[in-house]
Amino acid sequence: MLDALQASAALSAGIALLFGLLVGSFLNVVILRLPPRLEWQWRRDSREILEQSEQYEPAPPGIVVQRSACPKCGHKLAPWENIPVLSFALLRGKCRGCGSPISWQYPVVELATGLLFAACVWRFGFGMEALAAITFTGFLVALTGIDLRTTLLPDQLTYPLLWLGLGLSTMTLFVSPVQAIFGGIVGYLSLWSVYWGFKLLTGKEGMGHGDFKLLAALGAWCGVAGILPIVLMSSFIGAIVGSAWIALRGQDRATPIPFGPYLAAAGWVQLMWGPQLIQAYRAWSGLN
Repeated sequence: MLDALQASAALSAGIALLFGLLVGSFLNVVILRLPPRLEWQWRRDSREILEQSEQYEPAPPGIVVQRSACPKCGHKLAPWENIPVLSFALLRGKCRGCGSPISWQYPVVELATGLLFAACVWRFGFGMEALAAITFTGFLVALTGIDLRTTLLPDQLTYPLLWLGLGLSTMTLFVSPVQAIFGGIVGYLSLWSVYWGFKLLTGKEGMGHGDFKLLAALGAWCGVAGILPIVLMSSFIGAIVGSAWIALRGQDRATPIPFGPYLAAAGWVQLMWGPQLIQAYRAWSGLN
């Protein structure tokens, strides 16, 4: 079986697609349930620090144990209603219990995760590099979804992503340990410096601290040489998509826009095709 997967890129990518659909279903749960769990814990910790009396506040649903249910009517989903993408189509995008519309987030995240996983296997082949890239991709999908919904980039995801990148660098799958260490340092300090420079000049916060940590994690995976391309790509994508988003929604230019999704997209592209993109740019600019 392993020989067949290694010999056939199409077969490996197809299996990765199916696996990604399943993982995407779980990532939807993470995106929806992790922020409320964190906020609930933060409130408990704040009351303890401030020495306030304990208040009864039921915990939000857990990420692993509780079954999925309709947020409107509480209908518990049957196994056949949890099939990635297919269930959404069979139910015609509506809850079987109350008929409320089901968010398009579910099939979009599932399908995107499946396609990205397939791309990882297609790019790296069936092996450790592909497995690492799939793990990297799963974290970025979850962080992107959470940031888009809440403008949060939880430490519970950015820190493990950083340490995984540093740990895997000892195997030199993508970059060497030195590249990974300096990538994490430069990634963090670059946005940290921009943040404080902007705050000292304007008295306002231009970005969240989670962006520093995410870029540090991306630097650990892509190396210090990947920091500049990631920043340039994310800024370019953010300027275009962010401006279009503000214009379409009729919002003010001062409206906060989550930067994490653009960093995640640029980091994914850099991990997948960074050296090829740099080589193509050098050839186009005549630097070779």
